[in-house]
Amino acid sequence: MQAYLGIDVGSVSTNLVIQDQAGKIIAGLYLRTKGRPVETIQAGLQQIAQLLPEQLQICGVGTTGSGRYLAGVMVGADVVKNEITAHAVAASYFIPKVQTILEIGGQDSKIIILRDGIVTDFAMNTVCAAGTGSFLDQQASRLGIPITEFGNLALKSCNPVRIAGRCTVFAESDMIHKQQMGHPIPDIINGLCEALVRNYLNNIGKGKEILAPVVFQGGVAANTGIKMAFERALSMEITVPPHHDVMGAIGAAMLAKEELVDMHKTTRFKGFSISGLTYHTGSFDCNGCPNNCEIAQIYEEDNVIGRWGARCPRWDIIQEG
Repeated sequence: MQAYLGIDVGSVSTNLVIQDQAGKIIAGLYLRTKGRPVETIQAGLQQIAQLLPEQLQICGVGTTGSGRYLAGVMVGADVVKNEITAHAVAASYFIPKVQTILEIGGQDSKIIILRDGIVTDFAMNTVCAAGTGSFLDQQASRLGIPITEFGNLALKSCNPVRIAGRCTVFAESDMIHKQQMGHPIPDIINGLCEALVRNYLNNIGKGKEILAPVVFQGGVAANTGIKMAFERALSMEITVPPHHDVMGAIGAAMLAKEELVDMHKTTRFKGFSISGLTYHTGSFDCNGCPNNCEIAQIYEEDNVIGRWGARCPRWDIIQEG
């Protein structure tokens, strides 16, 4: 059995997916990165290897996400792609005529506009946490509610209250104020969902032509309250695809397959055994020009196996494919 491995390394989660030649997901993992991407990648490889049949052969590997270069050099990736490309490829696979992708992850959010299967525009928010999964986790914890129940409670609301959602600090203060006024928790949660959607559309979605079909993916897509708030705001149906939380990894696996099959290449994958090796990272400043780039590097045992971060190819070992 031949299959492809996709790895999406983000600041909050690290996702791994094994996809067979026909596109079926054989195994998938959603792990918390917890500020330790190297250890999380190794743990993920070790765990996912135990879920695979013995005869399975990894024919290609793709990495994406903010830690794509780190993951790519560790595992021997065949393709290293940005998350816009990876999410667009995965969404197009599950919903072939998709024209708009709403993606909200743990620490950032993005919108991707496609026309005729091609990305024509996108926008990202990596600065403000308002509306991201980490903020929702924080509020669920403060209210003593499991995050898995957040969306269901929002659906029980009869009269959502208006929450100021343009900033995490103001949103939390406003929620506390509404609690003190005696508003029911479902109404407050529903108001928060609407505030986060309003913030998303007014900032990331500003000036974008949002056309159906619209796909909602990322970890926050599991929150039915956010999904319903998007449907009310846009007056259109929103589709949450299967495996919505690991779409970046699926896209990376699909891009690896496309690269290797079309180019008749063999994989550079180092194997699952790297989960037992010792890695550490470091950085240094390049003084070769006025840019003064900070160069990141990774060691496998005692050997430097990758460098990246320069504005020129001087230090780069792994290039984005």
